[in-house]
Amino acid sequence: MERKIVEQVKRNQDAMLDGILKIVSIDSTRSEAQENMPFGSGVDKALTETLALAKAMGFVVENVDHYAGIVKYGTKPGWKTDPRYIGIFGHLDVVEAKGEWTNPPFSPAIRDGRIYARGILDNKGPILSCLYALYAIKQLGIELAHPIWIVFGTNEETGMADMDHYLNVKNPPIAGWTPDCKYPVVYAERGRAVFETEADVSHFTPEQFDLDLYDPEFGKLEFRLDEEHKLKVSYPASVTVEEIARKVTAKIDAALMDNMMPVFFPKDGTLCRVLQETYEQVTGLDGTPVTTTGGTYAKKVPNIVPFGPSFPGQKGIAHLPDEWMDIDDLMANAKIYALSLYRLGIEEQL
Repeated sequence: MERKIVEQVKRNQDAMLDGILKIVSIDSTRSEAQENMPFGSGVDKALTETLALAKAMGFVVENVDHYAGIVKYGTKPGWKTDPRYIGIFGHLDVVEAKGEWTNPPFSPAIRDGRIYARGILDNKGPILSCLYALYAIKQLGIELAHPIWIVFGTNEETGMADMDHYLNVKNPPIAGWTPDCKYPVVYAERGRAVFETEADVSHFTPEQFDLDLYDPEFGKLEFRLDEEHKLKVSYPASVTVEEIARKVTAKIDAALMDNMMPVFFPKDGTLCRVLQETYEQVTGLDGTPVTTTGGTYAKKVPNIVPFGPSFPGQKGIAHLPDEWMDIDDLMANAKIYALSLYRLGIEEQL
């Protein structure tokens, strides 16, 4: 069956690329909110067009109050109302297309086997490759133990209010991933605490706050002051935000404004094991789970890990002019994601 899945993904390549090119052609930068468009007309157009694309494939789709969209697939009786689902969470909003581009950022260009467009890597290409991965499973009529939902967010780049709303009206998934980081599977993300202060802390070091911490999994605690007088602390799971706040406020007048807890999954758990084995099988590379200092939907949505799309050595592409992704990498992602969906989908004990 797994060989059939990979072959079906290959057969779908042209359709997948056509779908991706269509969606990356939409300027989905956040703009002024309008009625039924909480993050602006461009973002909502990308959501509407994506759901229409999935509906044309025969999927059940749902628009979650214009904050997110869901594409659903299942086979067991009653799957449409089953609250337990495997969830794949990506986003359709993009950062502003600043700087000098070789081609207009929303007029995708293909050169030397690469697609150049804003959002091709972050995150339209990867989350749409998940959609087409699920489409291959649907085309083959594969029986699954759990429903699978592909969830398209609309506000990842500017606050993740989309996921706040989503989780107010939907159950979290029982397992899943977000294709918005790197390979191999990421089992842990640092926490992020934001303090507001008028103090000049530009000369301070973590040692002066008694926060010279090193964690073997995460590395050193780090912080920086931005131009808005916000002290941003990136911290490991071995320290609590309460301890950080106590030590910061003992030195300066500051208020904790926001906090996103660290993400941590057992490396030998079912989710990480399945994703590691699949990545290794498709790529032939070492898939030992890794950590990240970044922040993804995994910080908001329970039970999901960052998984792809960037391969080792690929850095500094997403938010720059001439954002790109190799077509071969898109196809590799689709194969990895299709096999991962299949293996998780038939896993009874999740």
